[in-house]
Amino acid sequence: MKFNRILLSATLIVVALVVQVSVLARLQLPGAVPDLVLLTVVGLALVYGPVSGSLVGFTAGLLSDLAPPADHAAGRYALVLCVIGYLVGLAKPENGRLTSAAGPMATVVAAAVGSTLLYAGVGALVGDTAARHVGLGFLLFTAVVYDLLLAPFTVPLIMAIARRAENDPLADAGGGNGADVASGWLSSGTGLRIGTQRGGLRVKAARSRASRAGRIKGVKRL
Repeated sequence: MKFNRILLSATLIVVALVVQVSVLARLQLPGAVPDLVLLTVVGLALVYGPVSGSLVGFTAGLLSDLAPPADHAAGRYALVLCVIGYLVGLAKPENGRLTSAAGPMATVVAAAVGSTLLYAGVGALVGDTAARHVGLGFLLFTAVVYDLLLAPFTVPLIMAIARRAENDPLADAGGGNGADVASGWLSSGTGLRIGTQRGGLRVKAARSRASRAGRIKGVKRL
């Protein structure tokens, strides 16, 4: 992944995780908890594709596993979001633009259902039967409803931010070299290009003056 993708993804994931733990988890809603981290992974995967989407999902899931008040084995949600990020990345539009909201909303529904089933399935393998006590059907229904209500306010915004970052000068700097990145950033954002243009204008002006002087001297000699 490019440096700007890593930085942006880490920032969005941390913000989403803080909001989910400190606000959404405290609402005491029946059934599932609105999964802002999942929606962040969905939005980034729709822009970055399957490989970067799986990396973003794994990182987001691992942070969710370690963030309090986590009561499950570390790595469980990382595996779930890694798979979800990869599968959602496969639905990335070829031209990078979405023609309607039906596709992303269907992706959110599939991600909510898939993440809940995968989480419950992995939990069953490790002996966690909490989903049975709540009711898997009720968890699926509430997860879909909450995520669908939250998605219009989060997924388009995350996708817009990610696309804007893709057009950043850091994204176009070649080679991953720090010097190349710095030079690309400086030349495009600090006015140094203007200075070089001024220098070029000065050189052109000097050349035109010299040519005029040569012509005048030739006329005088004649």
